[in-house]
Amino acid sequence: MELSVFNIKGEDTGRKVALSDSIFAVEPNDHVLYLAVKQHLANKRQGTHKAKERSEITGSTKKLGRQKGGGGARHGDIKSPIMVGGGRIFGPKPRDYSFKLNKKVKSLARKSALTYKMRDNAIVVVEDFQFEKARTRDFLALMQNLQLPEKKVVFVLSETNKNVYLSARNLPKVHVVMFSELDTYKILDAKTLVLMEASVAGIEQTFNA
Repeated sequence: MELSVFNIKGEDTGRKVALSDSIFAVEPNDHVLYLAVKQHLANKRQGTHKAKERSEITGSTKKLGRQKGGGGARHGDIKSPIMVGGGRIFGPKPRDYSFKLNKKVKSLARKSALTYKMRDNAIVVVEDFQFEKARTRDFLALMQNLQLPEKKVVFVLSETNKNVYLSARNLPKVHVVMFSELDTYKILDAKTLVLMEASVAGIEQTFNA
């Protein structure tokens, strides 16, 4: 499977880059995609929610009325859950929502996501480039040349590029990541995946490991 390589002006360079079928043309597994996205979102949760139970409420422990004969529900003190301002029954407590996935499951999820992007023609390969200075307008011009305005885009770099990263930092719909940081959620969340030409080899080496 081959894709044309474009330059920063959006012109076809005439070169093509081969993409491995073992990564970009696998049989997608929707369930592992669900598990990978679920893990990503669960790991982002702080889990700091907390509600006070009756033992944690400040108030008198004096019994408010007699046990029977009052004509209503029985209750003890003012901290009872059936009273306004009382404690909460089985309220949320701080917890860790993160969970683990097998390495092969995560690998299959990434490959499935890349396969879907390939089927949707949502992968663009750009030859390696550098910015002399960090300018947002230069990055916007690049987006315009590649016909990617107003879309969620993930740029995948082959190596750390400070000026490219800083140029895209103020664009809310653009994310610049290293090929080693590419995960299932980032791939699925993007409308278009822009791969630097040199990052293709890194992706294949990492995802086939």
